[in-house]
Amino acid sequence: MEAFDTLLTLALDEDLGTDGDVTSRAIFGEEMGRARLYSKDHGVLAGRPYFEKTYGRIAPDVKVEFFVEDGDPLSPGDEVAVVEGPVVSILEGERTAINFLSFLSGIATSSASYARAAKSGNALVLDTRKTLPGYRTLSKYAVAVGGATNHRMGLYDMVMIKDNHADAAGSIAAAVQKVRDAWGDRFRVEVETRNLDEVQQAMDAGADIIMLDNMSEELCAEAVALGAGKSVVFEASGNMDLDRVESYSPVGVDYISVGALTHSVDAFDFSLRMDRDEG
Repeated sequence: MEAFDTLLTLALDEDLGTDGDVTSRAIFGEEMGRARLYSKDHGVLAGRPYFEKTYGRIAPDVKVEFFVEDGDPLSPGDEVAVVEGPVVSILEGERTAINFLSFLSGIATSSASYARAAKSGNALVLDTRKTLPGYRTLSKYAVAVGGATNHRMGLYDMVMIKDNHADAAGSIAAAVQKVRDAWGDRFRVEVETRNLDEVQQAMDAGADIIMLDNMSEELCAEAVALGAGKSVVFEASGNMDLDRVESYSPVGVDYISVGALTHSVDAFDFSLRMDRDEG
């Protein structure tokens, strides 16, 4: 939650400034109220703890009760949660809380769609580092909620030898050797390849994972055949959409990485409606 605490501070500062919600504070005093959160989309909920934590920061006397859990399906009209407390506090936290929930539920919904598409074969769908800066932890949380799989978090937890590394080092073999000399077996080593010759070089160099970058389905199948009986796994990558995931999964790759899981997701639509004061 540490990363979220920083994001939440920035989000509330930019929305409330120094004077808070000047509209709500002019209309309301200490009145108490209740608001209901509704789904306006089909998809998957993600971000419940961040919604709750947003209101916890706004005012400790605001109570949030959810009727669904992260990972549960949503349909238009579903009542998702009830928020009770000072009317001013409910309204001041509304946009920030929903922004987090909409963003993460959008990722989870997309993640679920890609995971379903991959069931045409045995591949797992991976996320990437193509995330909004500062939101990676939250984004990858939502990916997992939706049913896809987290890849590396950053540059620090796995070795990824890309074409620039290999080209600058002189060869794939040279790059892998330098990594092994520096780190031994501390990190798994993945190597990006562009053709079958590079696939063979990566296997000969002892790569743990081989990325098949922008290769056709036929070439991916040939690469998998080259690795038969060897302790290496394969990841297909390159502009993957739902149709491509569905067609690449049966070729035998272990993973399909999808940048679109996090870099171009539609926000999930929610609505928070105050109960009418009949007094």
